[in-house]
Amino acid sequence: MNADLASLKQGFGFGRFFRRGESASGPLELTRRRVFILPTQRGLSLVYTIVLLLLIALIYNNNLVYGLAFFLASLFFVSILHTYRALAGLVVKTGYAAPVFAGESAGLSLTVSNPTDTRRYALSAHLENESVFDLEARQSKTLTLYMRTQQRGWHSIGAITLASHYPLGLFRAWSPLRFSDRILVYPKPARDVVPFPDASGSDAAGQSVSDRGGQDDFIGTREYQAGDLLRQIHWKAYAKGQGLLSKQYAGESVGTELWLDYGQAFGERTEDRLSSLCRWILDADTAGLRYGLRLPGCRIPPDHGASHRARCLKALALFEGERS
Repeated sequence: MNADLASLKQGFGFGRFFRRGESASGPLELTRRRVFILPTQRGLSLVYTIVLLLLIALIYNNNLVYGLAFFLASLFFVSILHTYRALAGLVVKTGYAAPVFAGESAGLSLTVSNPTDTRRYALSAHLENESVFDLEARQSKTLTLYMRTQQRGWHSIGAITLASHYPLGLFRAWSPLRFSDRILVYPKPARDVVPFPDASGSDAAGQSVSDRGGQDDFIGTREYQAGDLLRQIHWKAYAKGQGLLSKQYAGESVGTELWLDYGQAFGERTEDRLSSLCRWILDADTAGLRYGLRLPGCRIPPDHGASHRARCLKALALFEGERS
């Protein structure tokens, strides 16, 4: 009990409210220096009630009112200790945060562990959303907190607040936690269907698909699919309002390698070009194509698969050209 009271006394140091905690790269334990506590509006209302009861008791010399005032005062002070204990000693760590596209909400995994034999009630974790939970003794709970993203690149997760109003809501104990974790945000993919640029790779016969279009027999058209090249588009049909159709030739190869080039991307602004490239990467990956990426100062050779897709999207996210 004395140790808890000593911790509370240090915890009420006024200067602590103005110190910004350093970002941590590992688990954080909620020690007395990390837990803050202040009365809530309900707690302040109780203080006013106690003062009023004491004034009435003094004026009318009423022992019953004295007893009620002292009983409420004891509840007030005991609540301080229990509210502090609701957070003290908990261990918090972050988990993996998957990359997202700009404009999406990024999900951060947060694990809260209770290494003590005391159950914790009415805890809440807050980033941009709030999650309320109880925590059994010697147990852990994993939560998912979300934050909005607007621009591509690395995003710091900001301060996560762990709080409790237990047991009577008279006090709020909270701990602002800062972690060094970052979330990678890819460019927002273009919403419109964007035909691929012409392939520059060659098939086994040594000819590119785009060059073979004049040698193979034209056999008809079909609806545009992700993976079709720009030269395959039936522009006359598109001009007639028939939608995007692709020409089909007998013997056309499906093993073409694509080069997705910043200079060929649609848009005048940097972010528009990156959005077009992002759409191309997603469509090429869906179609199972081999594709490479060319950016100013960066060249990723053709490949395919999830790791190649992630590598290309990361290059777009961290591209340091002028943001416009």
